[in-house]
Amino acid sequence: QVQLVESGLGQTGGSLTLSCAVLGRTTSNNAVGWFRQAPGQERDSVATISRSGYNTYYADSIKGRFTISRDVAKNTVYLQMNDLRPEDAAFYYCAATRGPAGDNDTYPSGRDYIYWGRGIQVTVSP
Repeated sequence: QVQLVESGLGQTGGSLTLSCAVLGRTTSNNAVGWFRQAPGQERDSVATISRSGYNTYYADSIKGRFTISRDVAKNTVYLQMNDLRPEDAAFYYCAATRGPAGDNDTYPSGRDYIYWGRGIQVTVSP
């Protein structure tokens, strides 16, 4: 069984780094993604990263501001969030696909993900 645990570390200047620790199994077999859901809205893809780590997908709304990365040795995937805006406030979820995933496939759709973390609330002060 794979467990995903999200955590966050705020930084000055409107930046935040989210971390997703994958427990129970190495991340090397799975693509991993970040998704978010605001109150009254559907859950949307934010960013995903392939099993190899070479390919990434970003939603248009966060391109150029967010960066997804993975540290295989630490079984952790990160989401660096810069230039946060009020519209970025939401519950953020980390998720992983079934393994083994395609080496370079980014799986931008949430339908491909079967393991989900409990989520972490991100608030943005105006």
